[in-house]
Amino acid sequence: MASLTNGQSKHDDTSSIGSRLFSVAKPPSLDEFKKLTTESKLVHYPLASSITANVPIYELPAYSSLSPQQHAALQDEWYHILLSGPGVFVTKGLYSNISLLDTVNEVYSNIIAEEKKLAGKRGDHFAGSGANDRIWNSFSKHCLQDPVSFLEYYSNPWLPLISSAWLGPHHRLTAQVNIVKPTAKAQISHRDYHIGFQDNKSCAMFPKALQVASQFLTLQGAVAHSDMPLESGPTRLLPFSQMFEEGYMAYRTPEFQNFFLEKYVSVPLDTGDGLFFNPALFHAAGQNDTTDILRSANLLQISSAFGKPMEMIDTYPLVQMTWDALVQVYEKNGLSDEVRAFVGNVAEGYPFPTNLDRRVPETAGMAPESEQELLIKGLENGWAKEQLLGELKKMKEDSRA
Repeated sequence: MASLTNGQSKHDDTSSIGSRLFSVAKPPSLDEFKKLTTESKLVHYPLASSITANVPIYELPAYSSLSPQQHAALQDEWYHILLSGPGVFVTKGLYSNISLLDTVNEVYSNIIAEEKKLAGKRGDHFAGSGANDRIWNSFSKHCLQDPVSFLEYYSNPWLPLISSAWLGPHHRLTAQVNIVKPTAKAQISHRDYHIGFQDNKSCAMFPKALQVASQFLTLQGAVAHSDMPLESGPTRLLPFSQMFEEGYMAYRTPEFQNFFLEKYVSVPLDTGDGLFFNPALFHAAGQNDTTDILRSANLLQISSAFGKPMEMIDTYPLVQMTWDALVQVYEKNGLSDEVRAFVGNVAEGYPFPTNLDRRVPETAGMAPESEQELLIKGLENGWAKEQLLGELKKMKEDSRA
């Protein structure tokens, strides 16, 4: 093996290898992004009923009216759209029972009214706190409030067919309601979970391949719970932008956000329609320019089965057994590589899944504090074991459903 310490060897030249990371100091190429999003050509999708602003539109019939082969053919088209096509498609009539949606909207209204009675800050994603009405984990809250309509709503067989086209089997569905009020401003353009919820510095720590792979772990969807004419600000979309490899590094920069504002498209939706897109697609909730439309959507975030560890690890007892010794090492050596290595191995560095009602996200970072960040804070602030364990216990309790 070539020496790493005793001078330069013939194997030291890595210029042909390149960096595994994108550079914060070297901005992504806006020219390449413009070329990708303006010159990419839409292929023919024979099962789509129409194309609007490069977004394929599918008129869904009764699910049982199609054969397994026809279902598979739809999945093939949806997969191509999400991977190497425009990155987004619409499903007209995803929910054809409008009275069911009326019932569910009543459930949502009750949940929102109850939660407004509670004190405390209400968070949002990529928009100012309180600008919209937001229900975190509408999936669970819906069930607990009205199990009858919940059962009917989530028995829709189109949902797993669409989800498995991108994620395969065993995926997990979560949901959050977003109601955008009249005159509400647009979101900033962004990419979504996972890496889309990091700040730029954190994002840059993930290797290039993982930045591309992130999009394969999630599918974003939305069910329109109200009519969404263009003036109400349905989701702004930039077709083909999911294929830009540096997109997670790019979307926060003003140049890319300005280009998005110049080139985005939107598609009007009717109550019951679905919108599904690759999470790496540049997108943003639009500005509601109406005076009387509460633009309501149940946002679906469907996760791959593969984004999970093989075994369950409980951080609390491990920290309980090692904290005093870790403090001694920290007092002697500071926040050394060894201390960071231990914290990284014993504690969770990723704060999801969590409870976003009790652990309110901030617009800039999008993620609450992680176990690793808590341990480092405890070391830097000289916390005794009892204080650290109390904070760790509270974090765990606040993260529960």
